[in-house]
Amino acid sequence: MINLNRILLIVILVVAISSSGLYSQCPMCRMAAETNLGSGGTAGKGLNAGILYLLAIPYLMVFVLGLIWRKHRSKLANSDR
Repeated sequence: MINLNRILLIVILVVAISSSGLYSQCPMCRMAAETNLGSGGTAGKGLNAGILYLLAIPYLMVFVLGLIWRKHRSKLANSDR
């Protein structure tokens, strides 16, 4: 269990350190979207749709995995009887 905790800690640290440069992209995207919307473009609407799409995928994956787990668990419970 200690090895698993160490691996998890190392992965979290690597992700935290490597993602520090990603924070600079948000203001740039925001400025580009505001400029585009100000000039009559539709990039902001597409950006909002993309954000919602990226937000929905992890929840959908967890939901599907939960359904699969529940189905297999009920099969195991029925086979034990």
